Amino acid sequence: MVDCKDVNCPFHGKLTVHGRVFKGVVTSAKMHKTVTVKWERKYYLQKYERFETRFSKVKAHNPDCVKAKEGDIVLIQECKPISKTKHFVVIKVLNKQKGNSNQTIKS
Repeated sequence: MVDCKDVNCPFHGKLTVHGRVFKGVVTSAKMHKTVTVKWERKYYLQKYERFETRFSKVKAHNPDCVKAKEGDIVLIQECKPISKTKHFVVIKVLNKQKGNSNQTIKS
């Protein structure tokens, strides 16, 4: 077991999670304890009576005990604002991927 001393960890710290849960791919893990997660969503165009694919991208806190890397498929959940742009935290790594971080996840 990893010794996690992160205050903003939902399992070992004091951060409470609530609200929306998303599944996506980590596209960037270059920031300190932060990952960028991207997922696909469908948007209906009424004029053409069809759906188009749009992408959502958010920054999420990456606790020491989770350690998500670029290309991993992760589960993120909403929490209180940790910084100006971080309002989500990584809960679980669902699938460890090697290499391609440009893949998308269909919800």
